[in-house]
Amino acid sequence: MVQGRVSAWVFGAFIAALAPAAGAETPGLRVAIAYLRAEARLPPTLSNLDPVPADLGIAGAMVALADTRTTGQFLGHDYQLDLTSAPPETAPLPAARGALAAADLVLVDATADQMLAIADLPEAQGKILFNVASGEGRLRSGDCRVNLLHTLPEDSARTDALMQVLVAKRWTRLALITGPKSADAAYAEALRASARKFGLEIVGEKAWTFDTDLRRAATTELPPFTQDLPDHDVLLVADETDDFGRYVEHNTWLPRPIAGSEGLEPLGWSPVLEQWGAVQLQNRFKAAAGRPMQSRDYAAWVAIRAIGEAVTRTGSADPAVLRAYMLSDAFQLDGFKGRALTFRGWNGQMRQPIAVANGRALVTLAPVEGFLHQRNETDSLGLDAPESDCHAFGATP
Repeated sequence: MVQGRVSAWVFGAFIAALAPAAGAETPGLRVAIAYLRAEARLPPTLSNLDPVPADLGIAGAMVALADTRTTGQFLGHDYQLDLTSAPPETAPLPAARGALAAADLVLVDATADQMLAIADLPEAQGKILFNVASGEGRLRSGDCRVNLLHTLPEDSARTDALMQVLVAKRWTRLALITGPKSADAAYAEALRASARKFGLEIVGEKAWTFDTDLRRAATTELPPFTQDLPDHDVLLVADETDDFGRYVEHNTWLPRPIAGSEGLEPLGWSPVLEQWGAVQLQNRFKAAAGRPMQSRDYAAWVAIRAIGEAVTRTGSADPAVLRAYMLSDAFQLDGFKGRALTFRGWNGQMRQPIAVANGRALVTLAPVEGFLHQRNETDSLGLDAPESDCHAFGATP
């Protein structure tokens, strides 16, 4: 099923990579998966150097489908993926009902509010939805849903990872520039919370409210803009819409490293990851999609690989059976990040290391050595069980 503006050409880009698996005869267990995307109109930005790929997320799902079919064809497991897309001018619920009618396992690429509305549909009860697009903490806390698991890292896991790196480097005095968009404000608040959590001090803040064309004026506008910030070790930039942040580095009054949305970035996935077999995944993805893998691609890849792992281990496509296995201590997934990926039993968030990287190299993979946890070191990143208001799962850590 293909609806809306994302049409068959998206699948056509991957047909060569998928042809061997798609042609295999697997008369046994059928595993139906849907990818539901609620499209959004992206706000204008100063630069068009890094356009958002039309197949963002979808490409990761397609590569994972090929990977999963490779194993499935030997076990008699037939994995099928439907794509449903809701155009930005329409509500996603009709498209969601169509996706839920086609599959019990649905990857949801939507905003937090849309995701909650979809998870609350009568048609979604008893099924498994995978959040592959929203890092909002409330989805893992007071607004959690028992049928919604999360393979994209929560925002606070990313900001916690960054702060662990800064603590390890003893860069303890921070300044912060926040953009004007709501996503920028939310990320800035996550940075503040993580700084408090790890004992770092934000000594000064400024809001970026300019509409200056920084492509021409960065060297004249940014030095005086940052001049009155107190002395600091690192300048944090909250620019999640990729508007002005790229122009901050090397244009500040003080010669300081940049981190956050630019410079030293905490990411669910980065093209610079090469260890732990990651280069093989990078190469497979680039051969299929013609571009580097991004965090939302990885979140979709992980979701389908988690489904495949659970189906392989249980021999079932029943969502209740799969969910129970995924949330159990028995579930482990190799995500090419140096340690097994698992789901938190109290809110459905996948535990995973966070890459803290610049544009050309991995600085480290968090959790950073020395940051311990009584249960799992990865639980030092993001919302821990005592901090979560999620009661739907009814699980104790």
